[in-house]
Amino acid sequence: MNRRAHRTAHPAVRFRNLAAASLVLSAALALSACSSSDGDSKPSAKTSAPASSPAPSTASADPDAAAKEAVLKTYDAFWTEQVKAYAQVNIQGTDLKKYASKDALGGAMGDVLVMKKAGTATTGAPKHRAQVTSLTLSGSIPKATVQDCLDISNWKTINKKSGQVEPFPSNQPLRYITTATAEKWGKQWLITKLTPEGDRTC
Repeated sequence: MNRRAHRTAHPAVRFRNLAAASLVLSAALALSACSSSDGDSKPSAKTSAPASSPAPSTASADPDAAAKEAVLKTYDAFWTEQVKAYAQVNIQGTDLKKYASKDALGGAMGDVLVMKKAGTATTGAPKHRAQVTSLTLSGSIPKATVQDCLDISNWKTINKKSGQVEPFPSNQPLRYITTATAEKWGKQWLITKLTPEGDRTC
């Protein structure tokens, strides 16, 4: 079964021959205030406001946090545009080419063609719990890997003529691991490959 064997059923199903969550990017901000006041109980002619010295923000414990955030923003934008393309069964009018290249772009374009021939489209959108699992910023082309727990339960395939929802295949997991690779070309990260791993549920 090839990667698009179930495409008439759902565009997210490309996993049966493939091998075989939310990264929360946070900057740790330490904010402490120390205040002092005159401990003398006698009234004084001149009073002063309590001293307050907030500690400066500390840098993130992860030096690559900004780069990882940029990768995840591209990954989210890629999915937004891909969902839009599948809903209208056309990549025209989307920014898919801005966020995807190589296999990822070719796969999405191929999916659209298969759906167009089958007379199907999608409605709704998947949910994600994505994290950057590897990042290499050295070399001429920085690279990253994103692992996502993809939830397609609310991303339905419909028959365009009847408007009826086509059921998922009986062996279709609704949540499974999807791995994406990304490369930075110039100042822009691009998703270069998307690999659904349907045998790895999440």
